[in-house]
Amino acid sequence: MNKYIFSFFVFFLSCDISSSKPIDNPDPVFSVNDQDYKSMNKAYFASGCFWCVETIYESLDGVKEVYSGYAGGSTINPNYYQVMSGKTGHAEAIEIIYDENVVSFDTLLKVFFDSHNPTTPNRQGPDYGTQYRSIAFYSNEAEMKKINNYIDFLSTTSIFGKKIITEIEKIDKFYYAEDYHQDYEKKNPNNPYIQNVSIPRFKNFKQKASNYVKVKDDH
Repeated sequence: MNKYIFSFFVFFLSCDISSSKPIDNPDPVFSVNDQDYKSMNKAYFASGCFWCVETIYESLDGVKEVYSGYAGGSTINPNYYQVMSGKTGHAEAIEIIYDENVVSFDTLLKVFFDSHNPTTPNRQGPDYGTQYRSIAFYSNEAEMKKINNYIDFLSTTSIFGKKIITEIEKIDKFYYAEDYHQDYEKKNPNNPYIQNVSIPRFKNFKQKASNYVKVKDDH
């Protein structure tokens, strides 16, 4: 394929839509009422475009809600266009609200590695940039130990064939993404990126982890 045609095709299917608006024109901020899930646990991961990652985790038994957002950087209250510039240090990430009596952090961690490629620096599929890097966030020492132990296990088995470069970071602050990013796949099922990247990625994960997925699933 002509390299110019290929480059255009990859750009067309990119999760990055920041070119359509200036970065200093933020969209309305999404907010969450923590009281709705005060008895639930939270986990945070970054593994590429959050549109698809949100869908993957929302399909799991025991997961009550998943929110798209930004984490891992230093910019306060970033908006999507700032994050897409690659200058904030933030990655597209998700916050998982889950019932630990139904699904464990260990399972969420396994799903994280089963559903993306942790060996590609600053890239997932057609999306390039530090905002798409792989990060496993921890909230406490126990979670940090589990992440390190699981990466050690995966490294000894050579499942991925390359060195795992997933970053391990303590979650400092999670910024919710704009409202239109929440449940993006459900709201925009005919979007070319959703059709050609997100849905195939989800189906690939589902084949490997069907025992985790809720009985009623639209995919």
